[in-house]
Amino acid sequence: MTSQTVLLNLPPNFHTASILAYHRRDKQQLAERIFEQDSSGETQESGMDKGILWHSHPAVLQVRFSDSKAQVSLHTNSTTVPTEEELTALAERMLGLHQDVAAFEDKYAEHPLLSNLIKLNPGLRIPTVATPFEAFAWAITGQQISVTAAISIRSKLIQAAGIRHSSDMYCFPDAAHVSALGYQTLRECGFSDSKANCLLNLSKHVSEQDYFSDRWLETLGTDKVRETLLSLKGIGPWTINYGLLRGFGWLDESLETDAAVRRNLARLLNQDKITPGKTAEWLAQFSPYRSLVAAHLWEMG
Repeated sequence: MTSQTVLLNLPPNFHTASILAYHRRDKQQLAERIFEQDSSGETQESGMDKGILWHSHPAVLQVRFSDSKAQVSLHTNSTTVPTEEELTALAERMLGLHQDVAAFEDKYAEHPLLSNLIKLNPGLRIPTVATPFEAFAWAITGQQISVTAAISIRSKLIQAAGIRHSSDMYCFPDAAHVSALGYQTLRECGFSDSKANCLLNLSKHVSEQDYFSDRWLETLGTDKVRETLLSLKGIGPWTINYGLLRGFGWLDESLETDAAVRRNLARLLNQDKITPGKTAEWLAQFSPYRSLVAAHLWEMG
């Protein structure tokens, strides 16, 4: 087993709680384990362990928060040692450190509606997962079902893949492992016929055509990425928006079809309900920070 560790400085008002909350959703903690400082002071650090695949090998990403720093370590079963640059890039993306939250908050500090939301959650960022494939797999899983149901299916997928680090922690499967599971196993995990076929089709494109490879988004541009993904049966605007958000940390996603965004925007605007079209119109004024606005709407509960 090989390891690499980096120490990152965190910006003021770094929203540790929202990062941990996002990765705490699976109560079974198969591929994520959350640690939080307790009131007795016996646990001095908060953080998480996450099982991932690093260059196709099982690995555990460990993040520990203390004061204004994050210590990030990657322990992999591979003989290839991750470089500091590779690990730093992964950690900064997952923690949202590349997101210009300060500029967003400065710009809308006096906004009649957003200012109060920003004051309630200063420093709020968009947590991302380890890979774009994981983000899109989750988005496909969660299409038109409850979060609880989606988490249950995701857990079964992780167990069906059966990839474990030497520490015995499960790792989220990559496209090649999902492809190897096949249609029937995905159905047994709880995927519908259409979702199983969609996930397998996406996995094939990732494996054979290098979707989500390094700099894929930057090379194609978001418009071409949307066009490319929309050509795959079963992938629509919501799946793309959510995948770009959680997979790449792309901050200009409208998310007007997200039920929680619409519900809480209606509350904010003191309306009974609001259509996706009207939600998109309202969010458009905040480009290129629409995803951060959505994050603050989510925090309304």
